[in-house]
Amino acid sequence: MRSVPACLNGAVTNVWTPRVGGDAPTVDDVGELGVLRSVLAVVEPPAADVGPGDDAAVLTTSTGRTVVTTDSMVLGLDWRDDWSSPQDVGVKVIAQNLADVVAMGARPTGVVVALAAEGATRVDWLVDLTRGMADELRRAGVGSFGGDLSGAPDGTVVIAVTALGDLPAGREPLLRANARVGESIIVSDLLGRSHAGLLVLLGEVAPSERAGTATQECVGWHRAPRPRYAGDEAAAAGVRCAMDVSDGLMLDAARIVRASSVRLAFDGDALRAMARPLEPVVGDRALECVLSGGEEHALLATSPEGRVPAGWHVVGRVEDGQGVTLDGEPAQTEGWTHFGAR
Repeated sequence: MRSVPACLNGAVTNVWTPRVGGDAPTVDDVGELGVLRSVLAVVEPPAADVGPGDDAAVLTTSTGRTVVTTDSMVLGLDWRDDWSSPQDVGVKVIAQNLADVVAMGARPTGVVVALAAEGATRVDWLVDLTRGMADELRRAGVGSFGGDLSGAPDGTVVIAVTALGDLPAGREPLLRANARVGESIIVSDLLGRSHAGLLVLLGEVAPSERAGTATQECVGWHRAPRPRYAGDEAAAAGVRCAMDVSDGLMLDAARIVRASSVRLAFDGDALRAMARPLEPVVGDRALECVLSGGEEHALLATSPEGRVPAGWHVVGRVEDGQGVTLDGEPAQTEGWTHFGAR
């Protein structure tokens, strides 16, 4: 296991369970039943008619309108064992799924988890992974309905989560196609921390001495984001269009543009102000982090004039036209994509 990059200057100390190696029991040692016994011992099942242990969960919703999403994480692509503890990985995979449910205006009700892991994977690594998932589920007030465990080729670990949520009675889903001319563009939290943390971990930037705890915050947000699940706040303000900022602000904005046939005109001063606290960490790449950094899991939304939820940030305006602009000029809609297509 490699050490944390020297550019962190000792600001981050993270001791975790190695995924393979040592004398601890592995998946091959204890078998599927042994793994399930170990990980289910740290899971808190949500309210359900039938929970973990049968072929499928059975749940009754209050409205009959259930939102479902799924997302996965792959070792080496979405996390690295030398950067992230198993608890970090667990938090991250839950946060990215619950954020999608909340972005639709739903209240999360629970998740199901599918895990494929090589036989050399240590059981205690899987237990710590589950602890991380359970911790973030607990923070969101939900639990796990169960899932599936499968073997995988050497060097492979894949975690897939399906998250469910209820739309409260009378609430319509928050859709990308619902942005309207004259609305404000708003985000529920500061942006850029995750990408700044990634640049630090990659060794592409060297934080200055005045960065202080900002470096640790950015690296921590990349490893294990803890978003504010602000769907209720958005709905209460009359928001009808929202999405999770998972692939970068400008790239995700372009998706709203295509769905709503409008122009999203961003205020450069507002975004530069958001980038300024990142400058001691990443220098002149701070604005890049805000504009194109992924895995933030704040909500990007459009709100009626004068109805901005408390604590949200106004970053632009919806205009007649097409495209994404920054200070009136066409913006580069760059961000994270798996295969190049946007």
